Amino acid sequence: MSSERDVYWMRRALVLAQKAADIGEVPVGALVIQDQRLVGEGWNQSITTVDPSAHAEIVALRAAGKQLNNYRMPRSTLYVTLEPCTMCLGALVHARVERLVFGAEEPKAGVVYSRVPLADADFFNHHIDYCGGVLAAECSALLSNFFKNRRKKT
Repeated sequence: MSSERDVYWMRRALVLAQKAADIGEVPVGALVIQDQRLVGEGWNQSITTVDPSAHAEIVALRAAGKQLNNYRMPRSTLYVTLEPCTMCLGALVHARVERLVFGAEEPKAGVVYSRVPLADADFFNHHIDYCGGVLAAECSALLSNFFKNRRKKT
């Protein structure tokens, strides 16, 4: 279940997603919050960094790890504008993120519940609580407009 705080942080993630769009990346933004404090943020950078793992979630987790000087992030929430893919969900599990909040569903590759309910898999050694659909319309619109504009250019 989402809260006013979730909406606040998702709005911040949308600003990061716009940064990605501004540099020609798929507009996804993410932040890591621990104990009500921003400890990491990121936006998609796979194209600009020539790194297939530079999804917004991974970039945010890397920043948080450096800030916390720890690869584990107990008591943390990751906010992201798009439902995570397999790689990103795996990283959240390994980082021991407590909660995931996302905006838009990802019908092609989302693994929280869109394609495969991987977030509920019983073989993981850590379970993440999750809440989807926070500011979903805004998150979806940013993505739709980005791809619409990209198709017009080609």
